[in-house]
Amino acid sequence: MKVAADPQKEVQHAGQTYHFCSAKCMDKFRADPKAYLTPKAADVTPGAVPDAPAGTIYTCPMHPEIRQTQPGNCPICGMTLEALIPELEEKENPELVDFRHRFWWTLPLTVVVTVLAMVVHRFVHGGIPYQNWIELVLSTPVVLWAGWPFFTRGIESIRNRSPNMWTLIGLGVFAAYAFSVAATLVPGWFPEAFRQDGRVGVYFEAAAVIVSLTLLGQILELKARSQTSAAIKSLLGLSPKTARRIRPDGAEEDIPITHVHIGDILRIRPGEKVPVDGIVTEGESALDESMLTGEPIPVTKRPGDKVIGATINSSGSLVMKAQVVGSQTMLSQIVQMVAQAQRSRAPMQRLADVVAGYFVSIVAAIALLTFLGWGFFGPEPSWVYGFVNAVAVLIIACPCALGLATPMSIMAATGRAATQGILFRDAAAIEGFRKVDTLIVDKTGTLTEGRPAFDRVIPAPGFTDDDVLLAAASIDQGSEHPLAQAIVDEARRRNMTLHKPESFESSSGIGVRGIVSGHSIALGNTALMEIEGVDWRVLADEAESLRSEGASVMYLAADKNLVGLIAVSDPIKATTQEALDSLKHTGLTVVMATGDGLTTARSVAKKLGIPEVYGEVKPQDKLDLVTKLQSQGKVVAMAGDGINDAPALAKSNVGIAMGTGTDVAMNSAHVTLVKGDLRGIARARELSVATVRNMRQNLTFAFFYNALGIPLAAGLLYPFTGQLLSPIIAALAMSLSSVSVITNALRLRGVK
Repeated sequence: MKVAADPQKEVQHAGQTYHFCSAKCMDKFRADPKAYLTPKAADVTPGAVPDAPAGTIYTCPMHPEIRQTQPGNCPICGMTLEALIPELEEKENPELVDFRHRFWWTLPLTVVVTVLAMVVHRFVHGGIPYQNWIELVLSTPVVLWAGWPFFTRGIESIRNRSPNMWTLIGLGVFAAYAFSVAATLVPGWFPEAFRQDGRVGVYFEAAAVIVSLTLLGQILELKARSQTSAAIKSLLGLSPKTARRIRPDGAEEDIPITHVHIGDILRIRPGEKVPVDGIVTEGESALDESMLTGEPIPVTKRPGDKVIGATINSSGSLVMKAQVVGSQTMLSQIVQMVAQAQRSRAPMQRLADVVAGYFVSIVAAIALLTFLGWGFFGPEPSWVYGFVNAVAVLIIACPCALGLATPMSIMAATGRAATQGILFRDAAAIEGFRKVDTLIVDKTGTLTEGRPAFDRVIPAPGFTDDDVLLAAASIDQGSEHPLAQAIVDEARRRNMTLHKPESFESSSGIGVRGIVSGHSIALGNTALMEIEGVDWRVLADEAESLRSEGASVMYLAADKNLVGLIAVSDPIKATTQEALDSLKHTGLTVVMATGDGLTTARSVAKKLGIPEVYGEVKPQDKLDLVTKLQSQGKVVAMAGDGINDAPALAKSNVGIAMGTGTDVAMNSAHVTLVKGDLRGIARARELSVATVRNMRQNLTFAFFYNALGIPLAAGLLYPFTGQLLSPIIAALAMSLSSVSVITNALRLRGVK
């Protein structure tokens, strides 16, 4: 039996209702709700966001396969996990605040310890009294408090059997500090080989400086990393907070954007943002879509035109009907695609992954061999030299720069691409785009506007223009194809009363079929007429003449008899020629493959200078064309916007969907051009080249840094210079290496 909740044991707090089993518990909660709703300090790791919204996913910048619903540290590399999609009003990174707090509070202690260790002995022979004890007292807070996060991460890496940079840092700092503590407390334990000038040396300053420099490096790295999410935050900032809804009684009210539902009628006043995706029902105005498409020229919108949420209404007043809301809007989809691409793994990273998998173990082995080699074979005090060099090897070899080399480049590149209206599905698409040498383009909606306009009707003998248009518009009511929409619009403009189809079937790429008023109707190209057994050659000359002018021609048949043909013209986009010229300049071969007639296709191709043309192709034909070109060793990109393009988009090396097309096409593609402008392909290719170049620079630097740093730290130059690399210098080099890689990656945000 279901027991109703006792209203006497309910408390309303922050808009939620909390139920209690006893009055005592309820009174305690009412007295201090925050004490029960806020996580305990021990439960919140540095970098956690206690008030993050429900459903937040946390991931690692270096290991995107790590995903969890709670904040924490990456079990592979120890890096603090970040929210997959950052919050717009996100506070300063708690980990950054924590590290900065530890750094500045302990920096004076580090400076004093360093001065005592490296300066005092030059002026006071043997140092000042109790100097070792003073250094112990001053360095202990630095190592055990400021450096505590490093030790916990190092221990976790060993527990998870995933050694990483924190393993090396933890070992290095612990070795220097523990050795110095033992030398201070029980110097008699050490053999003569560990003594220099009659005393056992201590390295408190090395342990303290390594901690402080590592903290400084983490602070600089966290600040730089925060800039990689700037693109997503700027996109999130575009979303309007309210909408003006027109109620059924005509009254208007301002409501939160979260309260907008599909079908709501909304008013957009001059200067306001479009609240959600929808369609204009009244008014005319120019909309600034540059924040989503990268196109600076405002676009005029009239009744029937689609509008995108977050674009800005620059002049007149518009009334729109909401069609897409919440997480399904174009802006939300863009944010999700950018976030997904930023966290994806580039194929180029595989080499770094393989190296990093063995790196820490190899470095630990090198450090041990350095210690033993110097101890047994080095000059006196050999074991002291061995210890110092082993610590330097552990510290300088941290693989953070290696792990960050490609993820930071990908994050910066996808953010930059999003501001240009280019959405990459993943890192592989960015890396692979530069290799493309052949581009297959559809015609309708890709080269042309995709908004065809009715041209003319040519009836077969015994029929009238109205007979042809009425039958064609009636069957096309069930089609979403742009050509069909042009026919339906023309029939309605002539005030025709359309008949409702009794059945409807879309034969993708060749036309539509169905039953209208008891007649079997077929509307499409010659391939459909052949299938239906209709003799279309009666009007073949007229059709060919129209196609030579660039019009798309559809034959109409009723009960397997030719009724007439309809011509629809689709103007070439104003930007198409510029885009094609730019692509050809980069060495790409452009091929057109369209479902339209071959004559129409050739007419458009001739105007645009495209030498290779395929007409009346079905979805399977496009797929076969991609396969054929790939078998010839070509790296193929396919650009399209329709359902019939989806198989070829998925098969191609790089599928490019026009954002003005269907969801199926965009879901099948590797790249989406929000504006549907072919110039975006040239931009995407240039960005791909720049990104791969940037990743190579980062990986080269990371490999070169470790290849050079480890031998220097091990004492390679000592026989020639008599100098050893101090662990302090090693810590500085390690910190700056990661910052250098990130800074180089951020240059991609300025790519033109």
